[in-house]
Amino acid sequence: MTRCVLLLGGSFDPIHNGHVALGATFVRLLGAAELRVIPTVPWQKSTLVATPQQRADMATLAFADEPCRVVIDRQEIDRGRPTYTVETLRALRGELGPETALCFLMGADQLQRLHTWHAWRDLFALAHLCVAARPGFRLDGPDIPVEVAAEFGARLVPAQRLCSRPAGNTCIAPDLAVDISSTQIREALAAGNFQHDSGSPIPARVLDYIEQHNLYKK
Repeated sequence: MTRCVLLLGGSFDPIHNGHVALGATFVRLLGAAELRVIPTVPWQKSTLVATPQQRADMATLAFADEPCRVVIDRQEIDRGRPTYTVETLRALRGELGPETALCFLMGADQLQRLHTWHAWRDLFALAHLCVAARPGFRLDGPDIPVEVAAEFGARLVPAQRLCSRPAGNTCIAPDLAVDISSTQIREALAAGNFQHDSGSPIPARVLDYIEQHNLYKK
């Protein structure tokens, strides 16, 4: 079987349980050898609160218990400028070689905006695209642009087939019912409305880090 590496990018400002669930879902489905967590400097967002190092630190803490090897990939934050996803995938393909199966993970909300990403059709030549969605999600639903649904749907395969080739396919895990907003988390933290309990949308280690570094306070 081809070596399979999962790629999970995000601004992680802060990282939350939705990100962790997305990674864990595909680690379980694909039995991947490695999860690369990529703190991004996204061109579509203008302001980030935490520093690049703090976002990398929080990602390290959030994924500390994953059963596979976890690598915090610093390439985007080390570039120090906004970066297109296609740039990062090209760099990873160059680093990891042409035979490694790269699986880029995203939520359904990102799929809705995929047509706005720079050179989005080129992504399919570089990696598999894996979407985790709520139960009942439909690729032909009104929230998915027609051109995205057509490109994604033409490449759709069962998850267990992804690691047999390096790139070019898509899959959907239709059972991730997590709806968490980093913006709402920052607002709640600023208002002092977070407590250490099982209902927190942030991993306990990450919340400890946020408090220790006095992040997201007004």
